[in-house]
Amino acid sequence: MPSSNLPLIITLLLFISTDATAAAVAGAAGPLFFKEAPKFYNSPNCPSAHDTCSGAAVHVAMTLDAAYLRGSMAAILSVLQHSSCPENIRFHFVASASAHTDNVQLTISTSFPYLRFTVYRFDDAAVLGLISTSIRSALDCPLNYARNYLADLLPTCVTKVVYLDSDLVLVDDIAKLAATPFGSSDLKKVVAAPVYCNANFTSYFTPTFWSNPSLSVTFSDRNACYFNTGVMVIDLERWREGDYTTKIIEWMELQKRMRIYELGSLPPFLLVFAGKIAPVDHRWNQHGLGGDNFEGLCRDLHPGPVSLLHWSGKGKPWVRLDENRACPLDALWAPYDLLQTSNVLES
Repeated sequence: MPSSNLPLIITLLLFISTDATAAAVAGAAGPLFFKEAPKFYNSPNCPSAHDTCSGAAVHVAMTLDAAYLRGSMAAILSVLQHSSCPENIRFHFVASASAHTDNVQLTISTSFPYLRFTVYRFDDAAVLGLISTSIRSALDCPLNYARNYLADLLPTCVTKVVYLDSDLVLVDDIAKLAATPFGSSDLKKVVAAPVYCNANFTSYFTPTFWSNPSLSVTFSDRNACYFNTGVMVIDLERWREGDYTTKIIEWMELQKRMRIYELGSLPPFLLVFAGKIAPVDHRWNQHGLGGDNFEGLCRDLHPGPVSLLHWSGKGKPWVRLDENRACPLDALWAPYDLLQTSNVLES
Protein backbone atom coordinates (compact mmCIF):
# COMPACT_ATOMS: atom_id res chain seq x y z
CA MET A 1 0.00 0.00 0.00
CA PRO A 2 1.56 3.37 -0.97
CA SER A 3 2.62 5.47 2.01
CA SER A 4 0.54 8.38 0.70
CA ASN A 5 -2.58 6.28 1.27
CA LEU A 6 -1.76 5.33 4.83
CA PRO A 7 -3.94 6.88 7.53
CA LEU A 8 -2.72 10.15 8.96
CA ILE A 9 -1.49 9.52 12.47
CA ILE A 10 -1.34 12.27 15.02
CA THR A 11 -0.73 10.68 18.38
CA LEU A 12 -2.01 12.68 21.30
CA LEU A 13 -1.00 11.46 24.73
CA LEU A 14 -3.52 12.83 27.18
CA PHE A 15 -3.08 12.30 30.87
CA ILE A 16 -5.24 15.17 32.09
CA SER A 17 -6.39 15.35 35.68
CA THR A 18 -9.14 17.75 36.64
CA ASP A 19 -11.25 18.66 39.64
CA ALA A 20 -14.39 18.76 37.53
CA THR A 21 -17.03 16.17 38.37
CA ALA A 22 -18.58 16.18 34.91
CA ALA A 23 -17.31 16.63 31.38
CA ALA A 24 -19.35 17.87 28.45
CA VAL A 25 -19.35 16.96 24.79
CA ALA A 26 -21.73 18.13 22.11
CA GLY A 27 -24.45 15.65 21.21
CA ALA A 28 -27.32 15.60 18.75
CA ALA A 29 -29.68 16.95 21.42
CA GLY A 30 -27.20 19.38 22.99
CA PRO A 31 -24.30 19.02 25.42
CA LEU A 32 -23.90 15.68 27.17
CA PHE A 33 -22.38 15.72 30.66
CA PHE A 34 -20.61 12.68 32.07
CA LYS A 35 -19.75 11.85 35.66
CA GLU A 36 -16.26 11.10 36.86
CA ALA A 37 -15.70 7.37 37.27
CA PRO A 38 -14.04 5.99 40.39
CA LYS A 39 -10.37 5.11 40.24
CA PHE A 40 -9.62 1.40 39.96
CA TYR A 41 -6.47 -0.11 41.47
CA ASN A 42 -4.39 -3.17 40.68
CA SER A 43 -4.69 -6.16 42.96
CA PRO A 44 -1.48 -6.93 44.92
CA ASN A 45 -0.38 -9.76 42.60
CA CYS A 46 -0.49 -7.70 39.39
CA PRO A 47 2.78 -7.44 37.44
CA SER A 48 4.20 -3.98 36.88
CA ALA A 49 3.35 -2.24 33.58
CA HIS A 50 4.93 1.21 33.65
CA ASP A 51 4.74 2.07 29.96
CA THR A 52 2.96 1.25 26.72
CA CYS A 53 5.62 -1.22 25.60
CA SER A 54 5.55 -3.22 28.83
CA GLY A 55 4.91 -6.91 28.35
CA ALA A 56 2.48 -6.81 31.28
CA ALA A 57 0.22 -4.24 29.61
CA VAL A 58 -3.16 -5.29 28.22
CA HIS A 59 -3.94 -3.28 25.08
CA VAL A 60 -7.51 -2.37 24.13
CA ALA A 61 -8.45 -0.56 20.90
CA MET A 62 -11.73 1.26 20.27
CA THR A 63 -12.96 3.92 17.86
CA LEU A 64 -14.21 7.27 19.14
CA ASP A 65 -17.28 8.78 17.55
CA ALA A 66 -19.36 11.53 19.17
CA ALA A 67 -22.58 9.71 18.25
CA TYR A 68 -21.47 6.60 20.15
CA LEU A 69 -19.47 8.27 22.92
CA ARG A 70 -22.02 7.42 25.61
CA GLY A 71 -21.58 3.76 24.70
CA SER A 72 -17.80 4.10 24.64
CA MET A 73 -17.78 5.59 28.14
CA ALA A 74 -19.86 2.68 29.46
CA ALA A 75 -17.60 0.16 27.75
CA ILE A 76 -14.46 1.73 29.25
CA LEU A 77 -16.00 1.71 32.73
CA SER A 78 -17.03 -1.94 32.41
CA VAL A 79 -13.52 -2.96 31.30
CA LEU A 80 -11.90 -1.21 34.27
CA GLN A 81 -14.46 -2.30 36.83
CA HIS A 82 -14.05 -6.00 36.08
CA SER A 83 -10.29 -6.04 35.58
CA SER A 84 -8.04 -7.52 38.25
CA CYS A 85 -5.20 -5.29 36.98
CA PRO A 86 -6.95 -2.13 35.68
CA GLU A 87 -3.81 0.02 35.95
CA ASN A 88 -2.14 -2.27 33.41
CA ILE A 89 -4.71 -1.57 30.70
CA ARG A 90 -3.68 0.75 27.87
CA PHE A 91 -6.48 2.13 25.72
CA HIS A 92 -5.86 3.01 22.07
CA PHE A 93 -8.65 5.22 20.69
CA VAL A 94 -8.98 5.93 16.97
CA ALA A 95 -10.84 9.11 15.98
CA SER A 96 -11.61 10.63 12.61
CA ALA A 97 -9.05 13.24 11.55
CA SER A 98 -11.87 15.22 9.93
CA ALA A 99 -13.84 15.55 13.17
CA HIS A 100 -13.30 18.03 15.99
CA THR A 101 -12.42 15.53 18.71
CA ASP A 102 -10.90 17.82 21.35
CA ASN A 103 -14.08 17.80 23.43
CA VAL A 104 -14.33 14.03 23.16
CA GLN A 105 -10.75 13.59 24.33
CA LEU A 106 -11.28 16.02 27.20
CA THR A 107 -14.47 14.22 28.19
CA ILE A 108 -12.64 10.91 28.52
CA SER A 109 -9.78 12.51 30.45
CA THR A 110 -12.20 14.22 32.82
CA SER A 111 -14.36 11.19 33.51
CA PHE A 112 -11.32 8.88 33.73
CA PRO A 113 -8.54 11.16 35.05
CA TYR A 114 -6.15 8.26 35.65
CA LEU A 115 -6.80 6.43 32.39
CA ARG A 116 -3.72 5.67 30.32
CA PHE A 117 -4.68 6.17 26.72
CA THR A 118 -3.57 7.38 23.33
CA VAL A 119 -5.74 8.95 20.63
CA TYR A 120 -4.84 8.35 16.99
CA ARG A 121 -6.31 10.45 14.18
CA PHE A 122 -7.58 8.33 11.29
CA ASP A 123 -7.66 9.89 7.82
CA ASP A 124 -11.10 9.15 6.34
CA ALA A 125 -9.68 9.66 2.85
CA ALA A 126 -7.81 6.38 3.21
CA VAL A 127 -11.08 4.45 2.83
CA LEU A 128 -13.66 6.86 1.37
CA GLY A 129 -12.99 5.65 -2.15
CA LEU A 130 -13.26 2.03 -1.06
CA ILE A 131 -16.58 2.07 0.82
CA SER A 132 -19.63 0.63 -0.90
CA THR A 133 -23.15 1.43 0.30
CA SER A 134 -24.63 -1.23 2.59
CA ILE A 135 -28.02 -2.10 4.05
CA ARG A 136 -27.73 0.51 6.82
CA SER A 137 -26.11 3.93 6.40
CA ALA A 138 -24.47 3.79 9.85
CA LEU A 139 -22.35 0.89 8.58
CA ASP A 140 -20.82 3.11 5.90
CA CYS A 141 -18.99 5.41 8.33
CA PRO A 142 -15.25 5.48 7.45
CA LEU A 143 -14.38 4.99 11.12
CA ASN A 144 -15.92 1.49 10.93
CA TYR A 145 -12.96 0.59 8.73
CA ALA A 146 -10.30 1.90 11.12
CA ARG A 147 -9.90 -1.58 12.63
CA ASN A 148 -8.30 -2.59 9.31
CA TYR A 149 -5.42 -0.19 10.03
CA LEU A 150 -4.65 -0.89 13.70
CA ALA A 151 -1.35 -2.54 12.80
CA ASP A 152 -0.29 0.71 11.06
CA LEU A 153 -1.66 3.04 13.72
CA LEU A 154 -0.44 1.45 16.95
CA PRO A 155 3.23 1.46 18.01
CA THR A 156 5.21 -1.50 16.70
CA CYS A 157 5.97 -2.57 20.27
CA VAL A 158 2.27 -3.36 20.68
CA THR A 159 2.11 -6.91 19.36
CA LYS A 160 -1.41 -7.87 20.47
CA VAL A 161 -4.59 -5.87 20.98
CA VAL A 162 -8.20 -6.53 21.96
CA TYR A 163 -10.53 -4.64 19.63
CA LEU A 164 -13.93 -3.68 21.08
CA ASP A 165 -16.96 -1.95 19.60
CA SER A 166 -18.59 0.92 21.52
CA ASP A 167 -21.97 -0.78 22.07
CA LEU A 168 -20.92 -3.41 24.60
CA VAL A 169 -20.04 -3.98 28.25
CA LEU A 170 -17.78 -6.55 29.86
CA VAL A 171 -18.74 -8.41 33.01
CA ASP A 172 -15.47 -10.35 33.25
CA ASP A 173 -11.72 -9.67 33.33
CA ILE A 174 -10.51 -8.57 29.90
CA ALA A 175 -7.09 -10.09 30.64
CA LYS A 176 -8.70 -13.52 30.15
CA LEU A 177 -9.81 -12.52 26.65
CA ALA A 178 -6.42 -10.97 25.86
CA ALA A 179 -4.72 -14.23 26.85
CA THR A 180 -6.52 -16.19 24.11
CA PRO A 181 -4.04 -18.63 22.52
CA PHE A 182 -3.43 -18.17 18.79
CA GLY A 183 -1.92 -21.60 18.22
CA SER A 184 1.74 -22.37 17.58
CA SER A 185 4.27 -22.44 14.75
CA ASP A 186 2.70 -22.74 11.28
CA LEU A 187 -0.80 -23.16 12.73
CA LYS A 188 -0.73 -19.84 14.55
CA LYS A 189 -3.66 -17.57 13.67
CA VAL A 190 -3.79 -13.80 13.23
CA VAL A 191 -7.27 -13.10 14.64
CA ALA A 192 -9.15 -14.71 17.54
CA ALA A 193 -12.91 -14.35 17.98
CA PRO A 194 -16.03 -16.36 18.79
CA VAL A 195 -17.20 -18.14 15.62
CA TYR A 196 -20.78 -19.07 14.75
CA CYS A 197 -20.97 -21.96 12.28
CA ASN A 198 -24.76 -22.24 12.61
CA ALA A 199 -25.19 -18.91 10.77
CA ASN A 200 -25.95 -18.98 7.04
CA PHE A 201 -22.51 -18.02 5.79
CA THR A 202 -23.56 -17.81 2.15
CA SER A 203 -25.94 -14.94 2.91
CA TYR A 204 -23.03 -12.56 3.53
CA PHE A 205 -22.14 -12.55 -0.16
CA THR A 206 -24.09 -11.92 -3.35
CA PRO A 207 -25.07 -14.50 -6.00
CA THR A 208 -22.46 -12.81 -8.19
CA PHE A 209 -19.78 -13.95 -5.76
CA TRP A 210 -20.99 -17.54 -5.38
CA SER A 211 -21.62 -18.02 -9.12
CA ASN A 212 -18.09 -16.99 -10.03
CA PRO A 213 -15.75 -20.00 -9.55
CA SER A 214 -12.67 -17.79 -9.37
CA LEU A 215 -14.22 -16.01 -6.37
CA SER A 216 -16.09 -18.77 -4.54
CA VAL A 217 -12.93 -20.91 -4.55
CA THR A 218 -11.73 -18.54 -1.82
CA PHE A 219 -13.56 -20.69 0.73
CA SER A 220 -13.06 -24.09 -0.90
CA ASP A 221 -10.35 -25.25 1.50
CA ARG A 222 -11.73 -23.58 4.64
CA ASN A 223 -14.43 -24.37 7.14
CA ALA A 224 -15.62 -20.78 6.84
CA CYS A 225 -17.95 -19.58 9.62
CA TYR A 226 -19.35 -16.18 10.56
CA PHE A 227 -17.62 -14.17 13.27
CA ASN A 228 -18.48 -10.75 14.64
CA THR A 229 -15.72 -8.16 14.15
CA GLY A 230 -16.89 -6.08 17.14
CA VAL A 231 -14.90 -8.27 19.53
CA MET A 232 -11.53 -9.57 18.33
CA VAL A 233 -8.08 -10.29 19.65
CA ILE A 234 -5.53 -9.42 16.95
CA ASP A 235 -1.93 -10.55 16.72
CA LEU A 236 -0.54 -7.31 15.30
CA GLU A 237 2.92 -8.77 14.78
CA ARG A 238 1.63 -11.50 12.45
CA TRP A 239 -0.78 -9.03 10.84
CA ARG A 240 2.12 -6.78 9.92
CA GLU A 241 4.22 -9.71 8.68
CA GLY A 242 1.39 -10.88 6.41
CA ASP A 243 0.34 -7.36 5.31
CA TYR A 244 -3.30 -8.20 5.99
CA THR A 245 -4.39 -4.58 5.60
CA THR A 246 -3.52 -4.82 1.91
CA LYS A 247 -5.38 -8.14 1.59
CA ILE A 248 -8.56 -6.53 2.97
CA ILE A 249 -8.18 -3.49 0.71
CA GLU A 250 -7.85 -5.71 -2.37
CA TRP A 251 -11.27 -7.24 -1.65
CA MET A 252 -12.78 -3.78 -1.10
CA GLU A 253 -11.37 -2.65 -4.45
CA LEU A 254 -12.95 -5.67 -6.14
CA GLN A 255 -16.27 -4.86 -4.47
CA LYS A 256 -16.21 -1.44 -6.15
CA ARG A 257 -15.92 -3.13 -9.56
CA MET A 258 -18.44 -5.94 -9.03
CA ARG A 259 -20.77 -6.08 -6.03
CA ILE A 260 -19.91 -9.23 -4.11
CA TYR A 261 -21.35 -8.34 -0.67
CA GLU A 262 -23.90 -6.03 0.97
CA LEU A 263 -22.90 -5.56 4.60
CA GLY A 264 -20.29 -2.84 5.22
CA SER A 265 -16.91 -3.65 6.76
CA LEU A 266 -17.64 -7.25 7.84
CA PRO A 267 -17.41 -9.19 4.52
CA PRO A 268 -13.81 -8.19 3.69
CA PHE A 269 -12.81 -9.55 7.10
CA LEU A 270 -14.70 -12.77 6.38
CA LEU A 271 -13.03 -13.10 2.99
CA VAL A 272 -9.58 -12.85 4.52
CA PHE A 273 -10.02 -14.62 7.85
CA ALA A 274 -13.14 -16.84 7.94
CA GLY A 275 -12.04 -20.42 8.51
CA LYS A 276 -8.71 -19.19 9.85
CA ILE A 277 -9.86 -17.86 13.22
CA ALA A 278 -8.48 -18.86 16.62
CA PRO A 279 -11.66 -19.80 18.51
CA VAL A 280 -12.89 -17.87 21.54
CA ASP A 281 -15.67 -19.04 23.85
CA HIS A 282 -19.06 -17.57 22.91
CA ARG A 283 -19.36 -16.07 26.40
CA TRP A 284 -17.04 -13.29 25.14
CA ASN A 285 -19.48 -11.97 22.56
CA GLN A 286 -23.15 -12.29 23.42
CA HIS A 287 -23.91 -10.24 20.33
CA GLY A 288 -27.07 -9.20 18.52
CA LEU A 289 -28.69 -7.57 21.57
CA GLY A 290 -29.49 -4.50 19.45
CA GLY A 291 -31.85 -6.60 17.33
CA ASP A 292 -31.84 -6.85 13.56
CA ASN A 293 -30.62 -4.06 11.29
CA PHE A 294 -34.15 -3.06 10.23
CA GLU A 295 -36.45 -3.12 13.27
CA GLY A 296 -34.05 -3.29 16.22
CA LEU A 297 -36.37 -5.69 18.04
CA CYS A 298 -35.54 -7.05 21.49
CA ARG A 299 -33.34 -10.12 21.69
CA ASP A 300 -32.60 -12.63 24.44
CA LEU A 301 -29.20 -13.88 25.55
CA HIS A 302 -27.80 -16.96 23.87
CA PRO A 303 -27.64 -20.05 26.13
CA GLY A 304 -24.57 -20.36 28.32
CA PRO A 305 -22.35 -18.16 30.50
CA VAL A 306 -21.78 -14.47 29.79
CA SER A 307 -18.57 -12.43 29.93
CA LEU A 308 -19.46 -9.70 27.40
CA LEU A 309 -22.81 -8.28 26.28
CA HIS A 310 -22.87 -6.69 22.83
CA TRP A 311 -25.71 -4.54 21.50
CA SER A 312 -24.77 -5.07 17.85
CA GLY A 313 -27.63 -4.36 15.47
CA LYS A 314 -29.84 -1.33 15.04
CA GLY A 315 -31.04 -0.80 18.62
CA LYS A 316 -28.68 0.82 21.13
CA PRO A 317 -29.48 0.61 24.85
CA TRP A 318 -28.93 4.30 25.64
CA VAL A 319 -31.33 5.32 22.86
CA ARG A 320 -34.01 2.89 23.94
CA LEU A 321 -33.63 3.86 27.61
CA ASP A 322 -33.98 7.56 26.79
CA GLU A 323 -37.08 6.89 24.69
CA ASN A 324 -38.71 4.75 27.40
CA ARG A 325 -38.85 1.71 25.14
CA ALA A 326 -36.04 -0.28 26.69
CA CYS A 327 -35.62 -3.98 26.10
CA PRO A 328 -35.25 -6.16 29.22
CA LEU A 329 -31.50 -6.67 28.67
CA ASP A 330 -30.89 -2.91 28.41
CA ALA A 331 -31.12 -2.89 32.21
CA LEU A 332 -27.78 -4.74 32.26
CA TRP A 333 -26.14 -1.85 30.37
CA ALA A 334 -27.65 0.95 32.49
CA PRO A 335 -25.34 0.57 35.57
CA TYR A 336 -22.34 1.49 33.40
CA ASP A 337 -23.93 4.63 31.98
CA LEU A 338 -21.90 7.67 33.08
CA LEU A 339 -24.27 10.24 31.63
CA GLN A 340 -25.02 12.98 34.15
CA THR A 341 -28.78 13.49 34.45
CA SER A 342 -30.28 16.97 34.38
CA ASN A 343 -31.52 16.51 37.96
CA VAL A 344 -28.00 15.86 39.24
CA LEU A 345 -26.63 18.83 37.31
CA GLU A 346 -29.26 21.15 38.76
CA SER A 347 -28.53 20.04 42.31
